[in-house]
Amino acid sequence: MTTEPPAALTPARPAPLPAPRSAPAAEPPAGPRRGFLVKAFGVTAVLSAAGSALGLLRDLLLARYFGANQGTDAFLVAWTVPETAAPLLIEDAMSFLMVPAFALALVLREERPDGPDPVRQLVRATLPWLLLVLTALSLGAALGADRLVDLLAPGLADPGLAVTCTRITAFTVLPFGVAGYLAAALRAHHGFTAPAGIYVAYNLGILAVLLGCHAVWGVRSAALGVALGSLLMAGLLIGPFLRRLRTGRPAPRRPAAAGPGANGQALVLIPLALLPVAAFTLTRQAQVFIERFLGSALPPGTISHLNYAAKVSQLAMTAAILICTVTFPLVARALAAGDLTAARDRVEKDLGQAAAVVLLGTAFLLACAPPVVALLFQRGAFGPQDAAATAAVIRVYSFGLPAQALIGVMIRPYFSLRPVVRRAGDPRTDDGGRRLLDWYPAAAMVLGLVVTVTVGLLATPRFGALGLAAGNAAGITTTAVLLLRGLVLRGIALRLRLVLGGHARLLAAAAGAAVLGTPAAGLPADPLLSTLLGGVTVALAFAALGTGLGAREVRGPVLAAVRALYPPPVADEGKPPHGR
Repeated sequence: MTTEPPAALTPARPAPLPAPRSAPAAEPPAGPRRGFLVKAFGVTAVLSAAGSALGLLRDLLLARYFGANQGTDAFLVAWTVPETAAPLLIEDAMSFLMVPAFALALVLREERPDGPDPVRQLVRATLPWLLLVLTALSLGAALGADRLVDLLAPGLADPGLAVTCTRITAFTVLPFGVAGYLAAALRAHHGFTAPAGIYVAYNLGILAVLLGCHAVWGVRSAALGVALGSLLMAGLLIGPFLRRLRTGRPAPRRPAAAGPGANGQALVLIPLALLPVAAFTLTRQAQVFIERFLGSALPPGTISHLNYAAKVSQLAMTAAILICTVTFPLVARALAAGDLTAARDRVEKDLGQAAAVVLLGTAFLLACAPPVVALLFQRGAFGPQDAAATAAVIRVYSFGLPAQALIGVMIRPYFSLRPVVRRAGDPRTDDGGRRLLDWYPAAAMVLGLVVTVTVGLLATPRFGALGLAAGNAAGITTTAVLLLRGLVLRGIALRLRLVLGGHARLLAAAAGAAVLGTPAAGLPADPLLSTLLGGVTVALAFAALGTGLGAREVRGPVLAAVRALYPPPVADEGKPPHGR
């Protein structure tokens, strides 16, 4: 493993030609791949749902114990540290970088089974430096907590409490980064169980401290729980990662003079590829910074209402993102092997499936937000006014959920086309145009942030938290539209007419389901019955409208369910069709 050499020196170490990309052995049969996808998605869905349920319980306890006041606002400002570190180090940037890197290492391992193990080379070249950087970032966030709080929320009523909680949550940067790295390695090896369970461990740690210590330490107990949960996340992955590393092909003995390019197996590290990924992730997270900054000047509790609304709204988006979490290693392997057609087909399918899931969730939230919030949060210190304010924000947030999910699908293959490592002697040129396109997602996100700030500044004085939520939805939708075009410019030739036509059908079905579900949810006075009746109405309406409109992501599952419930009769052989 080396860092990227100057262009003039690259030809000095040519790599042997790789194995033919179209060799039959390189492509697994369709049957096992479908079975693998179903199993992997099932495991990921179950464990992710468990993690989300525990996270929801965490938020319910926060609302019950502390309500929505200046104390919870202070904690949520401190929560910005792990909230920023999670997408940067676990969910987005680390995954975008390291899943393609490990996928390429695995492709090289298969092509030349007798050489040094590229997977171990990659770990030795990247993990030690990552640990040093993460330690420095964690210490820097803790030492600069007071300045960080002033920057994020200058109008906060209790900055001292926010600084204390920020110093505690700053510890999460190191274990979050380790967890993200190990999870990326395991997913590239098609190991999904342990990575899918990290948020179960994380939220169990938070709940344990919160339940045991909230009466003594107040909202600080939540910050301590976050620190403990981050340790449990990393600890859960260390064992599976080491087992994968040990069971991989051992590196053969070779002379000490052999360099990293021996047997043509070297992977060249491209450090500058980190920058556009990190820039995109941070600018995307900046939407939260803007909300906290503008919300700190609004009445106490506003930041808490925005937080609770975002947590509920994002459940629908999380369910949609599960699809591309499972399929991303397949896309990365296809791109590493140069099969752009297979990658395009997989991305188009992911876009349609993710849109179907998130639009169904969006329709449900638009129809049932008030009873859902009342059912989940309205108890203890969280009163009816807090519930009404949170439900209103959820409905506005929901308009941006489809864009959030689609960005999550598109950004993975986008950055996979220029991974953090490449083959030594890769003949593809790395011209200025390609490098400029690396920054396209960050530029699209900046334009989206401009829309977010503009709408927020114009709407907040009159509409308060609803104006902030509207700015969030408008900004992220702008970014999604730009990124859809950027993926085509990047080289994945999406059939936009096909993709957009399918999304239009799904959008029409979701709109009709929300219109039908809203009055149904308003019939019962009990929040549970209201949620159930509204949810069933939305689901049935979405299925019927989607099938009628010809949305394949809806029509296929609905027809399969009908065939399973009412299988066609099979006539016995040798008997006349109408009896004797």
